[in-house]
Amino acid sequence: MMHDPLSDALSTIKNAEKAGKQECTVKHISNLLRDTLKIIKQNGYIGDYNEIEDNKGNQIKIKLIGKINDCRTIVPRQPIKKHEYEKWEKRTLPAAGVGTLIISTPEGTKSHRETRDRIGGILIAYIY
Repeated sequence: MMHDPLSDALSTIKNAEKAGKQECTVKHISNLLRDTLKIIKQNGYIGDYNEIEDNKGNQIKIKLIGKINDCRTIVPRQPIKKHEYEKWEKRTLPAAGVGTLIISTPEGTKSHRETRDRIGGILIAYIY
């Protein structure tokens, strides 16, 4: 039984990356997953991805480029204020300047570099 599609998708991506695969397919997609994949691609962790439509529901095929060490969701989702980014970077990322926090803000889903010192939101996931 699936409860968190984003967490399942990030686990699928991480496991395929660790197995050395060139691509993976994620089922049960959502708008949050689409936004998260867009941020991950912009930061250079994955290649292109495209949505495949079928009768059972859509799937996303993702090209992996071998740059992901770890990616996970933050459960339970944590509210983060605009001056707390450094605290959460120290908690979740391995070093300063390495990795990306993914945050859901009133302006949409963004990386922590885009929102730093400007707006807060809900911490969703991290990748490095």
